[in-house]
Amino acid sequence: MQPAQRVETELKRGIAAVPSTKQPAVYPDMLSSSQCLLDIDVELAEAIESQARPAARAAAISQTLATDAGWLPVPVWLADASQGPGVLVLDGVLAVEVEVGGRIAAELLGTGDLIQPIVGECDELLSCEVGWRALTPSRFALLDHDFARRMRFWPQINQTLLRRAARRTASLNVQRTIAAQPRLEVRLALLLWHLAARWGKVEPDGIRLPVPLTHHLLGQLIGAERPSVTHALARLGQAGIITGHGNEWHLHGRLEDQLDRMRGQERGRGERVVAATGAFSTG
Repeated sequence: MQPAQRVETELKRGIAAVPSTKQPAVYPDMLSSSQCLLDIDVELAEAIESQARPAARAAAISQTLATDAGWLPVPVWLADASQGPGVLVLDGVLAVEVEVGGRIAAELLGTGDLIQPIVGECDELLSCEVGWRALTPSRFALLDHDFARRMRFWPQINQTLLRRAARRTASLNVQRTIAAQPRLEVRLALLLWHLAARWGKVEPDGIRLPVPLTHHLLGQLIGAERPSVTHALARLGQAGIITGHGNEWHLHGRLEDQLDRMRGQERGRGERVVAATGAFSTG
């Protein structure tokens, strides 16, 4: 029997697409509903051949949650989605804040990212605290064991989710490399252009980044203290490189040109220091 025929047969028997008898979890103060994931996530829908989509749509029902900006009970969601793929971000931007040894590092997640359950302890020698905060109104889908069982005939879904996980890892590696830059202005410029590649809006004079990024959060993303970030942003603003405020940032010109400007300013500052040192030494 061909795979498509097998799926059709099981659908007729009510095996693949019958909703779970398990009642959806109740989350106070959140709008919850059951929706077809393929109607919301176009990339997942396009991963399945057009002739197979009607059957896949019948099976791809998941519980969705809509939240306002604020702290999120992601560990509770992951527990409810255990044995399944996890929690899929449908809309919005959220910050993942990890605290180790009194210091916090952050990562931003957005539409299409998959949050997966952590199996076992990630580090037996270090304790860490993880917080999840929506920066904007957001929507999520809980992909639990029942969802995975119903979608087993379409491995393209898992393949697409795996590619997204790899994309998230690559983005985080870029962020780690940016945080290794010694000069704070360069770190901030690289970070904001990196985020603009995903969330930015191109405008005639540069890129607008409509993401609420406070000075404190920017510091957590690149390993800097908030007062230092504030001073560095002021210098970037005076130079016409980055302007804006916590809810919206504007990146002017081209990144390569701005980096050249900052490097030139650094060389000029270094030459002035050397000249001043020489003047003192000959005095």
